[in-house]
Amino acid sequence: MSGSYSFTVLGTAAPQGSKRHVGNGVMLESSDRVRPWRQDVRFAALEKRPPDWDMTKPMRLLLEFRFSRPQSHFVTKKGVSHLKPNAPAQPVSARLGDIDKLSRAVLDALTGVAYLDDRQVIILEASKCYIDDDRFPPCTIIAIAPYV
Repeated sequence: MSGSYSFTVLGTAAPQGSKRHVGNGVMLESSDRVRPWRQDVRFAALEKRPPDWDMTKPMRLLLEFRFSRPQSHFVTKKGVSHLKPNAPAQPVSARLGDIDKLSRAVLDALTGVAYLDDRQVIILEASKCYIDDDRFPPCTIIAIAPYV
């Protein structure tokens, strides 16, 4: 993406779920992980944002959520860990979150950092995958570009 910038946020992405009303107009996130995750996204975006970045343009976002496989996907034979034959190829577990809720957390985190409002995002491409190499931590790769 020309005129773009990209960055990686280390850690497991947190889906932005529904909010619950606790009274007096106060709404709370259903997940305690969302707020710190959004902060990590904001800090990473601010660190990599070009100094002349124009936040007023329509934007295109690419998101790649990379998750570690749970231990239940592996079996140990003769001291060596192997992926079970019936382990899912793709991260469709409810525990990881829906791709729309994962994306929503990133979109909200980037408001005021990469664009003025997330309604400026006119193209969004998002994917989820497992990391099959345990040398690499879970992360999210984010690329942002003005739409031209």
